[in-house]
Amino acid sequence: MNFKKADSIALSYNYEDLTNLPDLSYKLTSNLNTDADRFRAIYRWVCANIANDYGLYLKNKHKRQRFKDDSLKFKTWNRDFRRALFKKLLKRKRTICTGYAYLVKKLAQLSNIECEIVQGYGRVSTTDIENLDLPNHSWNAVKLDNKWYLCDPTWASGTPDPATNHFSFNYNNGFFLTQPELFAVNHFPIDKKWWLLEEDIPSFESFLAYPIIYGKAYKTLSLHEFPKRMHHTIKKHQKVTFKYKLKEILKEEDIKFLIDSGFNLWKTKTTSILIDDTSLILEHQFNSNGFFDVHFYIKGSLISTYTVEVNKP
Repeated sequence: MNFKKADSIALSYNYEDLTNLPDLSYKLTSNLNTDADRFRAIYRWVCANIANDYGLYLKNKHKRQRFKDDSLKFKTWNRDFRRALFKKLLKRKRTICTGYAYLVKKLAQLSNIECEIVQGYGRVSTTDIENLDLPNHSWNAVKLDNKWYLCDPTWASGTPDPATNHFSFNYNNGFFLTQPELFAVNHFPIDKKWWLLEEDIPSFESFLAYPIIYGKAYKTLSLHEFPKRMHHTIKKHQKVTFKYKLKEILKEEDIKFLIDSGFNLWKTKTTSILIDDTSLILEHQFNSNGFFDVHFYIKGSLISTYTVEVNKP
């Protein structure tokens, strides 16, 4: 769909505050004709106006980890933090994923659009996989034309700087109504119904083993098909296969690998490339022993990372 009108309306109401959510929802949606357009305007407004507070996220993460074995303290912290979270959201338009998901849901419901908050686990490049034992992320599911879709307003809105807690708005449309198969690489819902997958629902162990894919992947890929894990152990001269579905057709020169041995860093073309319409299949042969970080780039943007341990035959 062309969301030009919905986006234009959303951006025309920048700097609106959150003191009257029914009025804000009406302003964003009253001149649009479909639920898809109305939801788009709401989602786009939230992503353009609500800042991600990384310091608040770290504080909540620390406290939840500290109290995870004390159910009373854990419950008390969650209650008190929720109050502080929504106070900061309403007054300063700063929040974490819970606030993003709540605001999208509330504005959608005020426009008679069925929308839910999905709780679960999110994986980014900085996630400590070995200690991911508590749910750490929230996103939305929305029902449009009798079909459910997934979106992540937090990750779509921009990028926080962990060192300074400065947030830069940089909208990523790839997290809007994303293909469930791609969404599943970074998102693990607690309630299984929110996978929106008909088959091949991953276990938590396989979710933790997935490759790292970055925000730019959501702009470029419609599906990450293979490999299904980040870490690989192979013999010298063996190949690793990579398979993707693209949103647009690419040229060979658009595709590069950056390989890091820990001592040297070099860009290289893959051993073989097959581009068939929007299907992309790559093979790369490793001819040296060692442990390598393999970074996959499309048009200069980092898409995914894998590790390959190459041993003697």
